[in-house]
Amino acid sequence: MSLKIRVIAPDKIVWDAEAEEIILPSSTGQLGILQGHIPLLTALDIGVMRVRINKEWKPIILLGGFAEIKNNSITILVNGAEEISKISIEETKADLEKATNLVEEAITNKEKIEATQILRKAKAKLQAATIINN
Repeated sequence: MSLKIRVIAPDKIVWDAEAEEIILPSSTGQLGILQGHIPLLTALDIGVMRVRINKEWKPIILLGGFAEIKNNSITILVNGAEEISKISIEETKADLEKATNLVEEAITNKEKIEATQILRKAKAKLQAATIINN
């Protein structure tokens, strides 16, 4: 028996497969889900969702949303998602540095909010790169 996982973004179904385990970036911290988990509805933060299939971890960047866990089925509704298969740690570190500079240079509240979102996504990409390259 395994977990049925579906990740749905506004424009497409990002993921629709079975897995042994999933770790979600919940708004209160990392949330691990195994078979037989109690029903749960949780808010998701920007971060890396990790899915374990055949003892290997696959990272997917989620841009916030909600997850419903019920009867070994997980439905995840997100604002956006990005599947990562190959990513360079050096490139992600450079992107993180650029994002950090954007936050420091932001003047208006709108610029600060947008720059912070970019920074959080850059941090998630670096985390995903670390998972892939290990």
